[in-house]
This record gives sequence, C-alpha cells and structure tokens, in this order.
Amino acid sequence: MTVKLTGLVVVAAVAIAFPYVFSSPVDTNYGVYAMIFVTAASAWNIFSGFSGYISLGQAVFFGSGAYTVGIAARDWHMKGDGIFVLLPLGAVVATAIAIPFGLVALRVRRHTFIVITIAVFFIFQLMAYDFSFTGGTIGLPAPFLSWPLATFNNPFYFMALGAAAVTITLAWLIKRSRFGLQLRAIKDDEDRALGLGVRTMRVKLSAFMLSAFITGFIGGVWFLYITQVLPSSGFDPLFDLTIVLMAFLGGVGTIAGPVIGALLIEPGRLWLNTQFTNGYLSEILLGALFLLIVLFMPRGIVPTGGEWIKKIRSRGRPAIEPKGRGDAWTDERGTSEEGRRRLEAARRRESG
Repeated sequence: MTVKLTGLVVVAAVAIAFPYVFSSPVDTNYGVYAMIFVTAASAWNIFSGFSGYISLGQAVFFGSGAYTVGIAARDWHMKGDGIFVLLPLGAVVATAIAIPFGLVALRVRRHTFIVITIAVFFIFQLMAYDFSFTGGTIGLPAPFLSWPLATFNNPFYFMALGAAAVTITLAWLIKRSRFGLQLRAIKDDEDRALGLGVRTMRVKLSAFMLSAFITGFIGGVWFLYITQVLPSSGFDPLFDLTIVLMAFLGGVGTIAGPVIGALLIEPGRLWLNTQFTNGYLSEILLGALFLLIVLFMPRGIVPTGGEWIKKIRSRGRPAIEPKGRGDAWTDERGTSEEGRRRLEAARRRESG
C-alpha cells in the first residue's frame, strides 16, 4: 500500500510540475489534449468498461457540452473569465440528453446497443449542420480571453488535469462500491444479475448519465481551449474510436488502463499530425494499432503486464502450490499416495 501511495504522489507531482518544466506552448498543448482525453476515456470506461456495453456515441455528449457553452455564451453575451461558469451547464445538458438516449438504447443488448449509439451520433451531427442556432457549417466561436500568450495554455491544462483527477477517483470509488459490483455483474451475465435482484436498467442508466456528465464538461473545456466548435469537430466519429482504442490499449475495465492509453495515443497522434503532411496518416496508424491490440493483446497493457509481473516473480511457478506438492506422487485429483492410503484405510474400517 505504501508503494502504491508513493507512486500516486510521484505521478501527481509530475503532472502538476509539467507546465512549469515544459513551459513551451507547444509542449503544454500536448499536455492539455492528453488530459482532455484522459478524462474522456476514463468517463467512457466508467460506463462501457464496467458494464460491457461498448458505446460509440460519446461524441454526442462531448459535442453537446461544447455547443451548449458556445450557444449560452453567445446568447447571454458573456465574455472574459465569466464564461467558465457555463461548463457545469454543458455537463447538465449532456446528462439530460443521456436520459432519453439511454432509455432507448439500453433496452437492447450489447451488439444492438453499439448500432443505436452510432445512429444517435449521426443524428446529432446532422442537427448541428442543419439547425440555425448551432451556426450550421460555420460553427460557433468562443469568447475571446485576454490572457498572456506565453501561459495561455496553463489554466486549461490545470482545469483538464483537475477533471481527469476527479474522474479517475470516481472510477476507483465506483469499482470498489456496490454500484461497481452491480455493473460488473451486468457485464458478466446480465440475466443472472437481474435474477439476483440487480435493477439492471437503473444501474446502467445511472452509469451512462455519469459518463455523459463528465464528457459534456470536458467538451466545454475543449471548446473554450480551441476557441471554436464545428459539426465535424464537435461531433467527430474519430473521437469515439480514439477513446475506445485508448481504453482497449490500456485495459478495459481497469482504472489505470484508459489513462495509460490516452497518455500514449493522444501525444503520439498530435506528433504525427505535426510531422507528416498526410492528414490521414494518424488515423491509418490508429486503425492498424487497434487491429494489433485486438489480435495480440486483447486484454490491454495493464492486465497483460500484471500477468507478466506475476510470472516473473514466481519464476514460472504457479502462484498457489497444488495440493499434494512435495509428496511422492499425485494422482489426477491432486491426492498424494499417502493420502490415498489413508482414505482406503478409513473406508475399510467403516465397512468392517
């Protein structure tokens, strides 16, 4: 426990010190995007990773949070630092959307659920293109922030870092709680969980709403950071595929998995976009990486790495010694020769 606590303190110290050690706007931009995707991937994991329902519609909540902040700032003529009070509103609107979305989609099982989430995503993307209050193809600009250019990224970094820390803590608490146990029971066997008294619809919808709330909030942060939202960027199908890939790379259903996946993939994707003129290269590589993970490391880095560490520590021996180990020989049921003789003697005494 002390080692884990020390590791958490070190990680927190490194995260807080990052914008001061790497103070270049280019470097802090990597940090802001990494923390945004750590939050989004961990929020996705709270629902999909724990329940087994793979959602490809998280961009609905991400884009809704961004558009809510933009529309409210425009219509209420808000400027300056005061616009940050709109972030909870974006989260609330995303949660409100999740209620009817979940009531419809969560009535079906996993494979059909994936199809419904994709359909709802495209409905919202088309609405963003067609409705006048969203700005259509022009999108919405964010209010201007008169912050120093040299440290402009730092407040957004710490805001996203705070959101990531809260989301990871929530995921940890949920996994250790009765609520998390119910989600895992649904993932293992939903019919059996229902038979044992788990109110599966209520549990799934609650996790879905919590995931939407966090995603809507971080979508608002993203909008204020990039200063504009378009239908193609706010409701981006690659956003869904990216956060799913992050979770699968690190380990679906684990706490650290989505974090590790986001810290590996998002900076790498940004670096590829700056190094190569082909704008689709990062997407091609992401698809290839996804295929490799599914084929060769389907459980992800964290579970697979844990198994390797156990094997190294045990030097190939099983973690629990089998019954009868060390005796002359063991039969197929794990009973030693001496134990078998004793059993036969006991049977003879009973029969005699």
